[in-house]
Amino acid sequence: MTIEWRYTVERDLGILSVSGYLGPDAVHRFTGAVGWALARGTGPVIVDLTGLRGWSAEGQLAVTEAARRLAAAGRSLELAAIPADGSLVPGGDCPLIPVHADLAGALAAHSTRHGEPPQGRHEWRPTGRPTGDQQRD
Repeated sequence: MTIEWRYTVERDLGILSVSGYLGPDAVHRFTGAVGWALARGTGPVIVDLTGLRGWSAEGQLAVTEAARRLAAAGRSLELAAIPADGSLVPGGDCPLIPVHADLAGALAAHSTRHGEPPQGRHEWRPTGRPTGDQQRD
């Protein structure tokens, strides 16, 4: 099993939506998605796990490693809708990872409305084709 992901930028806020199962076989794909987010934004990244069916210990470690990578770049990672099968317990050296009940709560914390008009919004999927008001290379 693996994951599917979509990355959306709304103003200075990145939203990395992940679905599927974040297990050992999907860690590399998740790490690549985080790298994509690092290259295409400047603000916090909310990892929306609404569509995630579950995650393994390796998947949880990949999330904490993503928080470290983002922090090293001066950005933060936040989680929305963590799977019911376990909470994330980062190590003591991990940056703070805010956890929101759902994506709407995470966006409200940043005063951004999901589904806003396309102006200032861009979306990428693994095919690399953006959607929104501007095309990017």
